[in-house]
Amino acid sequence: MAKAKTTNTSWGGRFKVPTAGGAQAFTASIGFDIRLYPYDVRVSIAHTKMLAHTGIISAADRNKIVKGLHAVEKELDSGKFTPQVSDEDIHMAIERRLRERIGSVGAKLHAARSRNDQVITDVRLFVKDAIAVIDDAIGGLQKALIGVCKKYESAIMPGYTHLQRAQPVLLGHHLLAYYDMLSRDRERLASCLERVDILPLGAGAIAGTTLPIDRAYVAKELGFARIAENSMDAVSDRDFILEFLSDMAILFAHLSRLAGEITMWATAEFGFVTLHDAYSTGSSMMPQKKNPDIAELVRGKSGRVYGNLVSVLTTIKGLPLAYNSDLQEDKEPLFDSVDTATGSLTTLAAMVTSLRFNEEAMAAAASDGFLLATDLAEYLVSAGEPFRKAHEVAGNIVLHCLENDISPTDLDAKALRKFSKKFGDDIERLMTPRQSVDRRKVVGGTASSNLKRRLRKLSK
Repeated sequence: MAKAKTTNTSWGGRFKVPTAGGAQAFTASIGFDIRLYPYDVRVSIAHTKMLAHTGIISAADRNKIVKGLHAVEKELDSGKFTPQVSDEDIHMAIERRLRERIGSVGAKLHAARSRNDQVITDVRLFVKDAIAVIDDAIGGLQKALIGVCKKYESAIMPGYTHLQRAQPVLLGHHLLAYYDMLSRDRERLASCLERVDILPLGAGAIAGTTLPIDRAYVAKELGFARIAENSMDAVSDRDFILEFLSDMAILFAHLSRLAGEITMWATAEFGFVTLHDAYSTGSSMMPQKKNPDIAELVRGKSGRVYGNLVSVLTTIKGLPLAYNSDLQEDKEPLFDSVDTATGSLTTLAAMVTSLRFNEEAMAAAASDGFLLATDLAEYLVSAGEPFRKAHEVAGNIVLHCLENDISPTDLDAKALRKFSKKFGDDIERLMTPRQSVDRRKVVGGTASSNLKRRLRKLSK
């Protein structure tokens, strides 16, 4: 009868020859999944306790294994233990080192589990922690935005549509639009967490196990809210990673927009904001340059975060049930998005806090009388004119001003009555950017009273 040659793999009994060196290096994931080691130790400890709880191993074996796992974790923390490519992945690296430390008892650890359900349990724990860290970082950026809004509470700027000056708005109102975007990002992450918080361990390789395990015990030990009901789905499900990566992509759509506006506002053409030296860079050739590299890099990193989502979507497309090695490709995009989001949010929050806004430049841009054309139309509506007629009258006023190179604010009440008898003397008092802003008291409007009320609420 043919007998397998001894190999150092966990599955060598089936094979006559060891894996070729090049193939081993190609298939190994230890180069990136090593960052899961704290989670793998936690999962292994919980699994060990459950094996003893159900009588599959003895209490003495449990104590040896748990003590050994803590020791291996300390070695990984200190760098004393360095996994090798031959370990394939972090799970087998930890098990190998455990067996070196405590002997054959360590071989009992893997009873009733597979690397298939083990790895995805590790990843779910990692994503749970990542959501908490990123949520906190988003909150940090929101606090930075609130700080700027308070500092420049009365500052007026032009609001834009189609990148054309549209109507006067408060700077704080503009920035709180990003606050609200970020709030939705946090809501999405909280919702995502509900689908992350499911225990796969116990699903085995595909079909579960014949051993009398207690999955509820493990779920409680590891803090999972629910237990996966289908073993095949449990080991092959990557929906929660896709959902998380999708949330990160949407987050970066928002960060990119904010970064893009900061970049634009810092140009000489706008001059709305001055960048702090600590969050700017210079040119190696042009001594006068002060570049918004932080904002530009955040904007640029949106591409890699989008790409990570597409990468994992493409990986799982058409995969048959259950586990396939393709799924090993889920981790690097996941890790990269977590790192990119954490670094970008933290740095952008610091940059936002350091910004100095030029209230005079913004006010000058908002003083363009053409930004008050809608106010003229709405004044006529308040006087009983149908909106379409009021819009036409305001358009005629704009055309007249353009043809005569004047501003609508240059026209007094008498001149405006040539276009409509419904204009009263009070129109002159109302035709200022401040009046335009403060009269928009409708819920969600840019009025100063709304901003003050919102900031008081958010400050709590």
